[in-house]
Amino acid sequence: MKFGVVVFPGSNCDRDMQEALQNDLGQEVIMLWHKDKDLSAFNTNDCIVLPGGFSYGDYLRCGAVARFSPMMQSVIEFANKGGKVLGVCNGFQILCEAHLLPGVLLRNANQQFICKNVYLKGGDSNQALKIPIAHGEGRFFADEATLDQLEANNQVIYRYCDAGGSIDTKANPNGALRNIAGIRNAAGNVFGMMPHPERATSEALGNLDGRTVFASLLGVR
Repeated sequence: MKFGVVVFPGSNCDRDMQEALQNDLGQEVIMLWHKDKDLSAFNTNDCIVLPGGFSYGDYLRCGAVARFSPMMQSVIEFANKGGKVLGVCNGFQILCEAHLLPGVLLRNANQQFICKNVYLKGGDSNQALKIPIAHGEGRFFADEATLDQLEANNQVIYRYCDAGGSIDTKANPNGALRNIAGIRNAAGNVFGMMPHPERATSEALGNLDGRTVFASLLGVR
């Protein structure tokens, strides 16, 4: 699998993502500039990644400006053809703004930026995964009908939990509805999550749980 990592002005996790995929996981990575549009080097077995950061300074709403970038028009077409797309943190916000995923990310319930390790449960594993978060607007919100549809279609890929794997409100860092930390689209090729798995793939950092995320979502081991 080949990965394309989109670089927006204000991205600050694009090189973290490149480092994790290329050096920790041994994957081919191509960096993609936001003003370009060419995705001809990628097929539907490959994956485009929208990294974390503050694209276009997070003016208006987070991800609202990036959604209209030239590269995002190509990413939308790529996703609609069945290509894999992963959005992390700000990338998740962009996917929601682009309507590739339902819902929206609102300001954290405590109205503060949060940067710490949290625990997730979901994917192909029932174990609690320790993955870092770093966001001020990560509270997933959607109407009840949309939430019920996500549940019914098994589109919730990760929920916040405690270290023992119990899902409760005390383990929810930002007030996300139903403890939702990540979702996928109905077709199963577009994924969005607020926590940063690319920050948990290196032995030097003392945490390899992010590798389980990449393996579960994309088959990368």
